Amino acid sequence: MPLEQKIKYENDCDKEFAKWVSSQTGGENLRHCIQCGVCSATCPLSLYMDYTPRRLINLAREGFKKEVLSSFTIWLCASCYACRVECPKEIQVTDIMYLLKRKAIEEGVFPRRFPIPVLAREFSRMIFMFGRVNETLLVTDLFLRTNWFKFLSMTGLGLNLIRTGRLSVLPDSIKRRGELRKVLEAIESDEKKEAAK
Repeated sequence: MPLEQKIKYENDCDKEFAKWVSSQTGGENLRHCIQCGVCSATCPLSLYMDYTPRRLINLAREGFKKEVLSSFTIWLCASCYACRVECPKEIQVTDIMYLLKRKAIEEGVFPRRFPIPVLAREFSRMIFMFGRVNETLLVTDLFLRTNWFKFLSMTGLGLNLIRTGRLSVLPDSIKRRGELRKVLEAIESDEKKEAAK
């Protein structure tokens, strides 16, 4: 938790961001949150977050875009769905976390050397390019972009896994990749149209 908490004022809000979150799939019930704190109490990682899930939900529904998108909370979410299962108002907290991650990547406000946004972006890129993910290339790219000292320390293990056939160096590809790309492009186009409304 940050040592210095800035006081939030209404003029710091971006009401359009609040409306956008509420209009997206998963964010429909955002206004129903009663701030009971069950999501934070059940979250196994809330101890490490800069904002607990309860607090992040409140910041998002009030439109504190900068605080929400630049927080570590959205990247630490383990997608365990404990918050969603226990929520008395059935707020889809995990879906909102995914929504906020995508928005942070889209706007380029994620922590630069933090591995999770890099992993998410590269995972999506590989799916678009090949239709599937090559773990060797994904992990290599992740470590080279975030912590190449760690990459160097793990090369021995990686080479042993490649030698024994546990990891593949060449990317696998699905048949009819063009059709998958058309589907993904159509989804992205629809999301952009929705965001523009």
